[in-house]
Amino acid sequence: MSVESKVMSSAASLMASIEARTARVAVVGLGYVGLPLSLELNRGGFPVLGVDVDPAKIVDLNSGRSYISHIESARVDAARKNGRYEATSDLLRLAEADAIIICVPTPLTIHREPDLSFIESTSDAIARTIRPGQLVVLESTTYPGTTEEVVQPRLESGGLKVGRDIFLAFSPEREDPGNPNFSTHNIPKVVGGVCEESAKLAVRLYESFLEKIVPVSSARVAEAVKILENTYRAVNIALVNELKIAFDRMDIDVWEVIEAAKTKPFGFTAFYPGPGLGGHCIPIDPFYLTWKAREYGVTTRFIELAGEVNTGMPHYVVNRLSEALNEAGKCLRGSKILVLGVAYKRDVADVRESPAVEIIEILQRAGSVVSYHDPNVAKLPRMRRHQLELESIPLGAAPLPYDAAIVVTDHSGVDYETVARGVPLVVDTRNVYARIASPHARIVKA
Repeated sequence: MSVESKVMSSAASLMASIEARTARVAVVGLGYVGLPLSLELNRGGFPVLGVDVDPAKIVDLNSGRSYISHIESARVDAARKNGRYEATSDLLRLAEADAIIICVPTPLTIHREPDLSFIESTSDAIARTIRPGQLVVLESTTYPGTTEEVVQPRLESGGLKVGRDIFLAFSPEREDPGNPNFSTHNIPKVVGGVCEESAKLAVRLYESFLEKIVPVSSARVAEAVKILENTYRAVNIALVNELKIAFDRMDIDVWEVIEAAKTKPFGFTAFYPGPGLGGHCIPIDPFYLTWKAREYGVTTRFIELAGEVNTGMPHYVVNRLSEALNEAGKCLRGSKILVLGVAYKRDVADVRESPAVEIIEILQRAGSVVSYHDPNVAKLPRMRRHQLELESIPLGAAPLPYDAAIVVTDHSGVDYETVARGVPLVVDTRNVYARIASPHARIVKA
């Protein structure tokens, strides 16, 4: 059989199983991206194998329980009961899959360089059992070129070739946890293949269970799309954060400025300041691009400056608190500080890269006694760069035993009025007290 015939045979067989929804799909990495994706695949009629190295997640899923707050256990239980969903930590079972979607973390090292160890180890695991006719799709956010430069050589290490025996594509995740209007099912899905057949197969897979697919010309373009989306947000957030600092010195309320500016019906998109960036994407993705750009002799000064502004915001917040305490005759050392919200965004339980963690550590180093209240995060988990042994405390009734509070995450389930009645000083980084009558506490915007 000619090479062309082999390609057509492998691709046609896989395409037929995708269209019949008999193709078994493995999703590797069952976190905030992989779990909802695997449930959507199952809802779309595909048999799904969820794969994760965390045995606790496997136990929960196979028992019909969700471990992510905004994903209801009923969805997991329904998938388990329909007989098409199974979770495992056995990577050798990837041989059973017709399509494998990689949704593993892509963090930064302590030197703010890409850490691709999870992609590399997953690709190596796939390579150990890969067989002709399998499709592999990388969803983990990374720099342009990763799919071809890191994943493809590993998959081909045993002699199979992408585009002839196996197929490879990239499709960036676009999850927004807690968003009531957009979820995995209706967020447009960008897809780019390493070759034409890979692209066709990946597009057909995703359009079988998602509302809208946006094909692009290559995996590199798809990788660049995700980097652009999050760099755009990071740069604009840095701009309003820098303006907030400048306007504070001028005694101008940046929140009022933004509200007035966004009445312009063209040429302006509102971005809002905060205590820093959080989540797995916006604080990290721009640094993937700056790192890769250096390989081509390009210095991305604008992006790097935005990163400096955003990573410096926790220190700015603590400085504002220190100044406010000084005016009351107190200092950070020995003061009891309540941090309101440790998740990186409103009404989720995800603390990845949350500025709250950095703020707590800065305060502790300064000698403050720090507690936190978060209705969504009962206990701070162990993180790669942070190990804080803290648990959420109840607010109780006023007066509260704190010298000051800092609003870091504006969860809807927090009683901000009780805080304002019970604490003499509140540093508000999210403008929540613009909407709440608080006659007792001194409110400082930061």
